[in-house]
Amino acid sequence: MKVGLTGGIATGKSTVSRMLSERGAAIVDADVVAREVVEPGTEGASLIRERFGEGVFLPDGSLDRQSLGRIIFADKQAREDLNRLLHPLIIRRMEEETARRQAADPHCIVVWDTPLLIEESLTDRVDWVVVVYIPIALQQKRLMERDGIRAEEARSRMKAQMSIEEKKSFADILIDNSGTLAETERQVDALWQTLVSKNGSAQP
Repeated sequence: MKVGLTGGIATGKSTVSRMLSERGAAIVDADVVAREVVEPGTEGASLIRERFGEGVFLPDGSLDRQSLGRIIFADKQAREDLNRLLHPLIIRRMEEETARRQAADPHCIVVWDTPLLIEESLTDRVDWVVVVYIPIALQQKRLMERDGIRAEEARSRMKAQMSIEEKKSFADILIDNSGTLAETERQVDALWQTLVSKNGSAQP
């Protein structure tokens, strides 16, 4: 079984991913994979250099994520170009990692922890779509607190993604993370039991 886990910036997707991992899920993290495919000497790094130039790289050849981030948050076309370049590399690596996990354990529940699961039309690659949700006002507040940024910048970052309210409509299962951690844990427990039951897994 393959589950797509997504949400918006600062909604708590990573928290839910950690909780699922603790229950036995095999996490394939798109953010981790995205870093791997742009390491020095990779095809991804070469593609970024061709499109964005040397200015988004550090002297040691590694990607200057802050510089690139400033460009793509301010320029929709640049953001789309970056996604177009890296998306196939990321998906290929995620599929390879999924196959490796499933070969080791045919009954494992693989979770694709993927911020752009919906935007990149990946929902047809997973059996279940789980969306981590909080109301927009709370999302902005948590983002400001987490990253130490002003409201205007927080709104700009949020607008760079599909609205969490829109993502909500794609969910097979919705995890409401607007309450306490204990409340989120209870929802994740219920989700895990559902997944294990549907998967026919022997996991507890």
